[in-house]
Amino acid sequence: MPEETSLRAEVRQTEGLTFLARGRSNHWVALDTSEAGGGHGAGSNPMELLLMALGGCTGMDIVAVLKKMQQQFTGFRIELSGERAEAHPRRFTKISIDCVLTSDTVAVEDIVKAIRLSAEKYCSVGATLTPGVELVHRYRIIRSSREDSGEA
Repeated sequence: MPEETSLRAEVRQTEGLTFLARGRSNHWVALDTSEAGGGHGAGSNPMELLLMALGGCTGMDIVAVLKKMQQQFTGFRIELSGERAEAHPRRFTKISIDCVLTSDTVAVEDIVKAIRLSAEKYCSVGATLTPGVELVHRYRIIRSSREDSGEA
């Protein structure tokens, strides 16, 4: 069954700058800003959620590709950091996506291939952000005896 080409979401103000949002999955997400910014600190701010969405999309792609390649790993995480413009609207100008894989068997070429497939073909969040935002993908493979790292 093909995925829908149209998505919807609802965002409701609860109090001040605190909002609740949900999409078709019907899961609520709290959005807020810091107390210094006029909020209550009751949820992630929208820019954090954007980083999380990019990390989730990238991660799901990479794990699916590695599984199709029948690669074994015991841990996987993505660490993201974004650089923002100084002037409003303070959009992201560059986002670093660091993929950390724990495995003694996955070859560097395989993680690089999985990252590139996500970046160039599958990750809809990343594709939505580019070309306006520079996305830098890096990897680190933690092994029993050493670490391999580089840019994908």
